Amino acid sequence: MKTTERPTQALPDASGKRVAVVSASFYADLAAWLEDGARRGLTACGVASDAIDFHRVPGCFEIPLACRLLIERGGYDAVVAVGVVVRGDTPHFDYVAGETSRGIMDVQLATRVPIGFGILTTETLVQAEERADPARGDKGFEAAVAALSVLALV
Repeated sequence: MKTTERPTQALPDASGKRVAVVSASFYADLAAWLEDGARRGLTACGVASDAIDFHRVPGCFEIPLACRLLIERGGYDAVVAVGVVVRGDTPHFDYVAGETSRGIMDVQLATRVPIGFGILTTETLVQAEERADPARGDKGFEAAVAALSVLALV
């Protein structure tokens, strides 16, 4: 196990592993923060920078299928899914957040490839900014470490 600046968290050693990051670009600035966090989390766990591939989709609803297609293409030991869904005035949030979560879980169970869940489901854009920001929430980093922690069980 490796350690990072977060002294209470032991990181899995994922040297030699290949990982895809699937990012929803709907909130582009937040996606960039989440992607940066995922990149830092993966490299902190020993994944080589040339073994990390980034793929963007329009929104979170497209993430489960993108993950499935990348896994079926082969070559990835894990996937990190990042994106943002902010509650609005319509039930759209409930459908997108719920189906994205279910879809990601279904893909993991069907393929046995770990997917780090970095989909922020927040009430406000301010909450999403706080969770995506590397200096505050750094949820992209956490999602990457989560995927590699499950991979270490295999």
